[in-house]
Amino acid sequence: MLFTEEHEALRRTVRNVVENEINPNVELWEEQPPFPAHELFKKLGDLGLLGISKPEQYGGMGLDYSYNLAAAEEFGRARCGGVPLAIGVQTDMATPALARFGTEDLCKEYLVPAIKGDMVASIAVSEPGAGSDVANTKTRATKAGNDYVINGTKMWITTSTQADWYCLLANTSDDAKHKNKSLIVVPRDAAGISLSKPLNKLGMRSSDTAQVFFDNVKVPQRNLIGAEGQGFMIQMMQFQEERMWGAANAIGGLDSVIKATIEYTKERDAFGKKLIDNQVIHFRLAELQTEVEALRALVYNTCEQYINGGNPQHMLQLASMCKLKAGRLAREVTDGCLQYWGGMGYMWDNLVSRSYRDSRLAAIGGGADEIMLGIICKTMDILPSK
Repeated sequence: MLFTEEHEALRRTVRNVVENEINPNVELWEEQPPFPAHELFKKLGDLGLLGISKPEQYGGMGLDYSYNLAAAEEFGRARCGGVPLAIGVQTDMATPALARFGTEDLCKEYLVPAIKGDMVASIAVSEPGAGSDVANTKTRATKAGNDYVINGTKMWITTSTQADWYCLLANTSDDAKHKNKSLIVVPRDAAGISLSKPLNKLGMRSSDTAQVFFDNVKVPQRNLIGAEGQGFMIQMMQFQEERMWGAANAIGGLDSVIKATIEYTKERDAFGKKLIDNQVIHFRLAELQTEVEALRALVYNTCEQYINGGNPQHMLQLASMCKLKAGRLAREVTDGCLQYWGGMGYMWDNLVSRSYRDSRLAAIGGGADEIMLGIICKTMDILPSK
């Protein structure tokens, strides 16, 4: 993929935001979460960074997905994973379906303020009994007059305590489980919504995550995204951008971890020489950087085919490969680099140990590794016959 000067200008803008608005506050946000989403998102919205690939008619830049990818990579250079994750939820997880399938009125009411940074959006799909198994979700939206009445619960919902609205997946009929679901915009201030205390997570400490409960929550049926019963299909499409964004974001983070480890091992003396001068260390760092470059090539190729209208089955395969490779490589790179920091790598506030904790989610959220492998096998037509 060839990046233009416009791509590089966007990268510089994101890099400046990371260096001046995010990184100076990371230690505080990690110790006293959550980060102030409305405050930060308003700054991002003023710069146009929350609507890079969204339609111009709703305040977006109307650029192709390669610009989103460039921004995701730069946000990955933040010194934590929680803040970039929340940004990705806003731009590539909770809003793509609305931008593509939402009515004009619905987009004006919810997408426009999300792009401006005046509203925080959250994606509400996972449930206590349905994480990667999206088809098994139980939350139900029943018609009552012109409204839906929603009952159920959603689990592990990022930015849920600060969200102004949720992109909710719910069952709207008794049809087959792949045909009975719909995506619905649910405003946070609707009566009947309550939240658990923020969940105590291994990583992503600066972002807020909670369980959300829906008890006879009424929302207008006009808040439906797309056609009723197409929610599962639309969410699967939305997952593709989520997975590409997550993989691109991982690249920036892994670059930073390797760079920090190189700097540390150049300074650290052990047994009469710098750590970096041990062949086992500089060879291993070279191997890890090569793996990151391979991931970068895969992500760039996937994005290029995506913006050029690639075959849907092939795009499904490539996006799943990006997600799988990013999750596995994140574990390999952070674990390998942490080893070279010795005791310092075991400290809680070390950049590499934080990346080790934060990046572990990459192999779980948005579809676990095993789900990605299943999708890839299906597209290769190598699943066992039933």
